[in-house]
Amino acid sequence: MSELKGACIVGQSGGPTSVINASVYGVIDTALKNPNITRVLGAEHVIKGVLNDRLFDMAEEDPAELELLKYTPSSALGSCRYKMADPDVDDTDYKRILEIFKKYDVRYFFYNGGNDSMDTCNKISKYMQKVGYECRVMGVPKTIDNDLYGTDHCPGFASAAKYIATSCMEVYQDARVYDTGMVCIIEIMGRHAGWLAGAAALATAYGAGPDLVYLPEVDFDMDAFLADVERIYKEKGNCMVAVSEGIHYADGTFVSEAKTSATDGFGHAQLGGLASLLANVVKEKTGAKVRGIELSLLQRCGAHLASETDIEESYMSGKAAVENAVAGITDKMVGFERAYEDGKYVCKTKLLGLTDVANTEKKVPLEWINAAHNNVEQPFVDYVLPLIQGEPKLPKQDSLPRFAKLKKVLAK
Repeated sequence: MSELKGACIVGQSGGPTSVINASVYGVIDTALKNPNITRVLGAEHVIKGVLNDRLFDMAEEDPAELELLKYTPSSALGSCRYKMADPDVDDTDYKRILEIFKKYDVRYFFYNGGNDSMDTCNKISKYMQKVGYECRVMGVPKTIDNDLYGTDHCPGFASAAKYIATSCMEVYQDARVYDTGMVCIIEIMGRHAGWLAGAAALATAYGAGPDLVYLPEVDFDMDAFLADVERIYKEKGNCMVAVSEGIHYADGTFVSEAKTSATDGFGHAQLGGLASLLANVVKEKTGAKVRGIELSLLQRCGAHLASETDIEESYMSGKAAVENAVAGITDKMVGFERAYEDGKYVCKTKLLGLTDVANTEKKVPLEWINAAHNNVEQPFVDYVLPLIQGEPKLPKQDSLPRFAKLKKVLAK
């Protein structure tokens, strides 16, 4: 390994989570302490910040404010959804990135994000190798969707899962207070992978959760769904349903009424309105009182229900990215592997090739979904439960959250 000294850039991409800042703090805190990293720069809105030369000097921040990032939701440096072209087709952006890297002597690049972000990270890494510019590129995982290839789980998923399970348990209580029954349909994020919707089953495992859970890994059948709801409603007088926003019919079309309304910067359908649509269908079919609830952004920014395990593992992923890069490793993403020592859950880091991770989705194993395709099996609950453990000691000010307030001083 040849020693490499130079500045680093860290950025956060894609949808935020309640712990993505813990990962970036892991990068910043570790990099600031490492003698091989001469300067730590935070990219404003990630790639756009690099392209526009909007980089924050993280050494100018108060260390106490930086530490608060562990408990601050969303993306403190700012995010974006910007799809870079294939460099063989159009290398304009890549030439500009190289120009900025040379300007600040950037020799380390840490990219914190999900599937599409790892694709961008991979493209930049391969371009730097192609042009012969020595820069160690490392992906730092994040996504509440929990769908990154090769890693046991993803930073951000556990806290969102804990929020979903807790919210379902609370709604369960509220939905049963009246002497008249109700059908409650809760819409949960997840376009192609049903990890988040499946997390609602944790609430059921503890006696206060949905009767039915529908994931996008299997085709959705409206008639079977209505029959399930009607049967349970008649048996219990109430019915709660958890449904992934990405459920689809056998022909691949999304059930969501918003399936053609818009796409994001990567061409993915912008989903939503599913709970309302299903609520209307159920009401028309059964005549029952029906309420549709969309958890929406709340499930990814609910830091007050974060998992301490998730926070610590998120920090660990950022720390591992820096340590491995300084040790001479590049072109990798930090992943997690699960182990049990003396019967207790332990998380360890491993490295995955960026090419393998980029644009590959990890889905819920079909054997973890029941034969009727309307719930998950016990192995799913066993998988998630260790990840949601621990209550963070969240800083408060007058009983309200005290989040990080960064100065964001532009680098010169």
